[in-house]
Amino acid sequence: MAGWAASLPQVLAANQGGTSSTVRRYMPGAPEIYFAKAIDNSRLVKVDDPVRRRELGLFSIALCCLTLFTFVYLWQHFSAIEYGYKIEALRSQRDQLVDVNKTLRLEEASLRDPERIDSIARSLGMQMPVAGQVQRMDTMADYGGPQMARAAGVSVVSLP
Repeated sequence: MAGWAASLPQVLAANQGGTSSTVRRYMPGAPEIYFAKAIDNSRLVKVDDPVRRRELGLFSIALCCLTLFTFVYLWQHFSAIEYGYKIEALRSQRDQLVDVNKTLRLEEASLRDPERIDSIARSLGMQMPVAGQVQRMDTMADYGGPQMARAAGVSVVSLP
């Protein structure tokens, strides 16, 4: 046993200073047996490292700010795209309404045509008014003030 203990430092020194191509030697056909050793770390106490904690805090804050800026950028980008679609939809709706307005103005102009009105009136049996049949209303210069009622050209007939 003493010889073995004396040769142990020599073996360790040879292993530390040896080449990196150390070959593990075992007997062929001999089974290798491994035993699991349970390690109990329940009595270990983690020592706080304030430098590491500060680094992790700063990293967490930087990561949160980066995430926030990314979300704000994406929100603005998608809002701009959405507003672009809304603007195009409103432009097409405006163009459609302009076309409808032009069509309605043409229809109104064709309906107000005096020749058309005269031909419809003649087909209904109407005639041109004779002189004195049309009475024009007096145009009042002041529409905002009080007005006196007047009965010009009205005759009153009383019955017994």
